[in-house]
Amino acid sequence: MNTTFQLPIWFDLGATFAFALTGALAAIKRGYDVVGLISLAIVSGIGGGLIRDGVFLQQGVTPLLTDPRYLYVIGAASLLGLLLGERVRHFNRVIAMVDALGLGAYACFGVQKSFLVGIGPTAAVFVGVVNAVGGGLLRDVLTREEPLVFRPGQFYVLVALAGAVTFVFLTALLDVPATNAAFAAIGLTFVFRMLTIGFNWRTEAVVSADRA
Repeated sequence: MNTTFQLPIWFDLGATFAFALTGALAAIKRGYDVVGLISLAIVSGIGGGLIRDGVFLQQGVTPLLTDPRYLYVIGAASLLGLLLGERVRHFNRVIAMVDALGLGAYACFGVQKSFLVGIGPTAAVFVGVVNAVGGGLLRDVLTREEPLVFRPGQFYVLVALAGAVTFVFLTALLDVPATNAAFAAIGLTFVFRMLTIGFNWRTEAVVSADRA
């Protein structure tokens, strides 16, 4: 199995920027001050990666903290949120597109790092999904909201799961070079997420509220 690939840094930083901007938007919506805005931007931007490296992989200091470029782009996202305020919502579609790319990239990257430390395919998929959606989960917990990923709504966790499973399938079963497998999985995830947004594909409650 070919288990290494190099995710382009601009791709990673772009996804971090988009995720951080969603945190800034959440802070604006709740009327937080600048400290709250920056804090939510940090959590949303790199929270999933911090969970991956600090909880599951435990491979020393995470690159998310040793490479200052991650904090620079989070700072830029925070500044953009401060300058534009509610007007940043006009760019929701662009943000959604970058977020869709980042979702697949982070899912693959979480799987990849798991393989490198000897974690098996099933657990690696789990880490990949957490890597992709963990920042949003932490953001909702900090703002004392019911986590968005738990509620019925547009496919999001399922999209990340599809990307992680695709990457594992291509690398572990078909022996596709990891870089090619990663871009295939990212492409699939992007298309899946865009179709979800375009057609409003949604999950449903296991039991309706009036029957619970």
